[in-house]
Amino acid sequence: MKTIRIYPNKKAESTIHFLGEILNTFPFPIQRIQTDWGTEFFNYDFQYDFIKFRPIKPRTPHLNGKVERIRQTDKTEFWSLIDLSDKTLNLNEMTIEWQNFYNRKRSHFSLNGKMPWQKLKSVEHLIPIQSDVSEKFLESKEEILPRNYEYLKFIKRKNKKTILQ
Repeated sequence: MKTIRIYPNKKAESTIHFLGEILNTFPFPIQRIQTDWGTEFFNYDFQYDFIKFRPIKPRTPHLNGKVERIRQTDKTEFWSLIDLSDKTLNLNEMTIEWQNFYNRKRSHFSLNGKMPWQKLKSVEHLIPIQSDVSEKFLESKEEILPRNYEYLKFIKRKNKKTILQ
């Protein structure tokens, strides 16, 4: 399953709106968000109490392979067909249409020819409810991540020393 939207900027408000779109689109609880180190993801309002935020290491797009793969599919199967110079196009409407096609009508080799929606229906009975996911998150006492990667490395080193003592 995927959600795709177009925003005019990379502000935290746009990112928060997109997270709302994800929560509205996916019929299951979101447990983790993995992103690059864009500042729009480090806003405290974006880091919800019930979703674990996992930024990938800087300059390692290969760690976000599924996102990179889906972006390649979008590029070859959707964006290559769009004339972006045509100002009469409603790109937001077109991306939602592409999203619906991708999720409900396009078969996927990685899903043995099934569509994401079909796969979801076949495993629906295994999906936990949001309150169970939220409870486990609160039990983990995970902290909201700061933007400073050097600070995170310092904290990890400090924690290792504490464990070794």
